[in-house]
Amino acid sequence: MCGVFGIAGNSEAAKLVYLGLHALQHRGQESAGIVVTHGDGRQFHRHVGQGLVADVFTESILDRLEGDRAVGHVRYSTAGGNDISNAQPLMAETLKGPLVIGHNGNLTNALRLREELEHQGAIFRSRADTEVILHLFARSRAPRVADRLREALAQVEGAYSLLIMTKDSIVGVRDPSGFRPLVLGKIRDAYVLASESSVFDLLEGELLREVEPGEMIILENGGMRSERLVHAPEALERRCIFELIYFARPNSRVFDHDVYVTRHELGRQLAREAPVEADIVIPVPDSGVSAALGYAEEAGLPFRHGLLRSHYVGRTFIEPAQAIRHFGVRLKLAAVRSILADKRVVVVDDSIVRGTTSRKIVSMLRAAGAKEVHLRISSPPTRSPCYYGIDTPTKEELIAAQQDVEGIRKYVAADSLAYLSVEGLHAQVGDERGPRQKFCNACFTGEYPAGNIPEELRPNSHVGSRFD
Repeated sequence: MCGVFGIAGNSEAAKLVYLGLHALQHRGQESAGIVVTHGDGRQFHRHVGQGLVADVFTESILDRLEGDRAVGHVRYSTAGGNDISNAQPLMAETLKGPLVIGHNGNLTNALRLREELEHQGAIFRSRADTEVILHLFARSRAPRVADRLREALAQVEGAYSLLIMTKDSIVGVRDPSGFRPLVLGKIRDAYVLASESSVFDLLEGELLREVEPGEMIILENGGMRSERLVHAPEALERRCIFELIYFARPNSRVFDHDVYVTRHELGRQLAREAPVEADIVIPVPDSGVSAALGYAEEAGLPFRHGLLRSHYVGRTFIEPAQAIRHFGVRLKLAAVRSILADKRVVVVDDSIVRGTTSRKIVSMLRAAGAKEVHLRISSPPTRSPCYYGIDTPTKEELIAAQQDVEGIRKYVAADSLAYLSVEGLHAQVGDERGPRQKFCNACFTGEYPAGNIPEELRPNSHVGSRFD
C-alpha cells in the first residue's frame, strides 16, 4: 500500500508535496521521495530516503528542491521488499527526456514481463514491479505521452494508480478496474492529483472529483484534460473494499464514500448481526474507533476508550534481554483498568490477520480486570491474500484460512467472536454482491476479479507472488 501526490503550477511545489505526503503517511512508512522540476523540464531534482516523511526531508533538502511541478510518494512495500533501491518515485533518463513514476498498487503479471524485458536486454535497477511500467513506457515509439502510456499499460495486469512526470506534464491514471483510489483537486490555481482527499483538508485545497477507473488526467501548460485508456474498455470495476474498512484516513472521501460514515455504519450493521450482553464497547485504536462508535450506538451500550494507543512508537530496536510477554502490543497499547475492571467488554477491531495481536489484546484486557471479552470484527474473515497492493501474508499464515470462527475464538481466548458478514459489508457500501458488484472482496471470498487473476493462481503457472 502506497500514497502518491503530484502538483503542477506552484512555485513551492516540493514543499506542498512534502505536506501532502504527511497527510498520506498512513499509506506507507518505509520510504518517501519527491522529484521536482521547473516548467521547462530541463532539470529534475530527486530526493528519496527510508523512513517517515519528516525524517527523510529536512528544511535544507526542501530548499534545494526548486521547481513548480513535483511528484511525491510514500511506500509500504509489497512487490520488491523494503530496500532503498525500491524507494519511489523512480526516475530514468530516456531518449525523450527524464521520466518519473510513482505507483500505488501491485502488478499481477510483473514477473513475467520483467523476465521478457531482461531477455530483450533491459537492465533493472530495483526489484519494484513499478520499474516494469517505466521500461515499457520508455520503449514506446508513440509521439504523445498519453499514447506511450496506453501502449505500456495495455501490457500490464493488476492494480495501479500512477503518477507519471515528463519534461512537459504530469499524468495521473487509474487501472480500468479502479482498485486503488486517486483524486483530482486544486490548491489555489495549481492542479493536484493525490491518493486521498484528506490532503486538501491539510493544504486548504478543493477536491474536484475522483479520477475514474481507466481515466488519464493530464496536467500541462497550466491546464487539465481527461483522456481514456482504450485497451480495456469493458473491464469490470473492482474497487478495493479494504480501503473503506481500514486503509484510508477517516476524514477522506474514497470511491465516493465518506470513510468515517462508512465505518460507523459497518459498526451498526455488526451490532445488528452479532449482539451480545455486555456493559461497555471499546475500540482497538485507531482503526476500530468509528466502527466501535457505530456498534455502541446501535447496541445502546456505553462507548469507552478502554485501550489507549501510544502515538510515539516507531520501530524499536531495544528489547529487554529477558523478553516481556506481548512486548510489541504493550508498547503500542495500554489497557485502562478503571474502565475495564469487572466489566463485560465488547472490543471492536477492523480485522484479524494472523490472530496473534488479537490474542495479546484479549490477554491484556483480562489482565486489566475485564470479566468477559467479546471480540467483534467490522469485516468478514480474511481468508485469502491480496495481490492488488496490500501486503497480506500467505494463505498459510492467515488464521481464517486455517480455522473456523470457533477455532479462532479459542485461539484468541475470547468469550465470543463474531465477524461482519460479506452480505452486510456490501449492503453498507451500497454494492450488490455478485457479478455486477463494484468492489473487490477477494481477501474475504477468494474470488479474484475476472481478467485480473494473479499469474501464480493460474493453471500450470510457476510464477511466485513476490519479487524477493
